[in-house]
Amino acid sequence: MFNKILVVCVGNICRSPSGEYILKKLLPNKIIASAGVGALVGKAADNMACQVAEEHDLSLDGHVAQQLTSELCRDFDLILVMEKGHIDAVANIAPEVRGKTMLFGQWIGQQDIPDPYRQSREAFDHAYRLINEAAQAWAKKL
Repeated sequence: MFNKILVVCVGNICRSPSGEYILKKLLPNKIIASAGVGALVGKAADNMACQVAEEHDLSLDGHVAQQLTSELCRDFDLILVMEKGHIDAVANIAPEVRGKTMLFGQWIGQQDIPDPYRQSREAFDHAYRLINEAAQAWAKKL
């Protein structure tokens, strides 16, 4: 049913790469990618995001940030966003995909996953915990 999953945040260097790589580990038979509504195009994953991921046996090496486009949206079966406000941001880029856009934190109380960019290590740890919990919940549904 949902074989191609796109994970979306703002810059595509902190939350969505973590979500993408966790889901890839949990769902190896699915095609999973990530993008940003205001991506820092061409950038690698944030150093702190990489550090936190590595402490959980997950490497974000090789990630390159990409901008969300309507073409990219149409190519995926399910689009998972980190914050409720991103649903509108995605719909502004590609109105036709509104029906397949959902919250990454849907199954953990419809929580937003706060952006840790340029914040403390604790903010990155907190975001990673939420992303991991949400990814585990999605893996059971998909």
